[in-house]
Amino acid sequence: MKVKENILQVPEAALIRNRLRKAARELVAERGILPPADFELISQLANEIIAKTGTDKQFTEFAMVVCGNEIWRPVVAATPYNRRLLLLPQCLKNNSNCAAEIDELGLICAGCQSCQIDSILQKAEELEYATLVAEGTTVAIGLVQEGTVDAVIGVSCMSILQRSFETVLKSAVPVIGIPLLYEGCAETDVDNRWLNDELTNFQDNYLIRPVSVSVLKECVKQFFTEETLLRYFETPNDQTCQLAIQSMLTGGQRIRPLLTALAYSSYSSEVSDELLADLSVVVECFHKASLIHDDVEDNDDFRYDSETIHKSNGTAVAINTGDYLLGMGYELLGKLPLSPEKLTACFRLVASGHVALSLGQGADLMASSYKTILPLDQQLEIFERKTGSAIRVALLLGAVAAGAPESDLEVLKVFSGYFGMAYQIKDDLDEFREANEHTHPSDYPLLLSLLSENSDDNLRNKISQLYSENNRQQLDELIREKDIEQKADQLLQEYTDKAYHELDKLENLKMKLSLYTVLGKIF
Repeated sequence: MKVKENILQVPEAALIRNRLRKAARELVAERGILPPADFELISQLANEIIAKTGTDKQFTEFAMVVCGNEIWRPVVAATPYNRRLLLLPQCLKNNSNCAAEIDELGLICAGCQSCQIDSILQKAEELEYATLVAEGTTVAIGLVQEGTVDAVIGVSCMSILQRSFETVLKSAVPVIGIPLLYEGCAETDVDNRWLNDELTNFQDNYLIRPVSVSVLKECVKQFFTEETLLRYFETPNDQTCQLAIQSMLTGGQRIRPLLTALAYSSYSSEVSDELLADLSVVVECFHKASLIHDDVEDNDDFRYDSETIHKSNGTAVAINTGDYLLGMGYELLGKLPLSPEKLTACFRLVASGHVALSLGQGADLMASSYKTILPLDQQLEIFERKTGSAIRVALLLGAVAAGAPESDLEVLKVFSGYFGMAYQIKDDLDEFREANEHTHPSDYPLLLSLLSENSDDNLRNKISQLYSENNRQQLDELIREKDIEQKADQLLQEYTDKAYHELDKLENLKMKLSLYTVLGKIF
């Protein structure tokens, strides 16, 4: 007889398991709950169905698993079989007769049919699933983030399902978890009827079919080849045009055009590949123009490990190249095949973003020029105006072009501000932690603002003096002495949480889950 744990129990009787699954399905449908759901909500739902069905409370954790499954079910069901992963545990194998080999990814089934792994894999592969026999969820989440698959059906023991909850939530991985019938590390068992139901469940619904962030990212990269860009820049022999194209081709993660593409793909009922490319190029024109001007204003000699345009060609040429890219951005924007109403909204959006970015950059430059350490609220406002407005333009341009509802546009506006602040807080922390001989205290202004805020008047005056003298060594010592890194980490968590909270207000599930994935990767 198999020995069960006293906690994390799975009901032995299929009748109880099915009763709890049915109750969870009805409750989630009745409440209209959309993924992802946090631990508190799932725990509340589990307690409700335990009470409603009169089930022993020892199965509360099992009830949480089935409630989580029901919340994710529509998304997983809308995912084509060939975009799903089946994850099985190695403990299903027959240890005495197993002829399988094990590599760095997991077990390679030999098809010896001494256990049920072979028959389960055959069924899944007939449906064109990707399959993996390995312990834990790390590899599965990695495959989703890489864009190999869009959803996971995972069989595992209750303890692993419980431990992986937070990781799956933050990564927004669409997943159905099927608990093994008992805890153990060898020759365990699974409810095969339940597993088969999940494997074969498909309900075509483009409104909630996941958008693969990684696949779309690779698609966006293809818009920035020389061959593609020459279709947009009609005077390729002109030297200014050549510099602009080279700037568009060089470096970067293409985060802004990716956000535009995500928003357009999420809200569009019929994606136009041509418009997707046009929107991406427009956003990148504005972005690269701002970078060229930033490099001049900050007197930076290198970007993406290459000389900046003003260093190699002079300040006047760099400013003109940036201006040319701004003009190209607006010209291409005006050519987009959109209704007059949408075009007007897009122009207003880009122009207001340009104004906000310039005001933020102006405040930043003034503070840097006069060696001023800004109060924390003013520094965060600069982050919101500079990075937040750039993210806002990227997201809303794609959303407006696709006809997103006004309610979601308002949510995305607020989300962009929190995202921008969190992004810059993280950037300042990275600058401080990865400092080298070229790093200056002005590269992490947020930490200086926090240091000043957490000091008395005498120390605050000393900090200002050290900053004016560019004394990085003593400033860094004070930052560590005052635990400013920890305070910055707490602030980063605060604004990341605010960004997630805004996403939960979105009506469009595709957009919500895509941005959860983006946040999960960055933060």
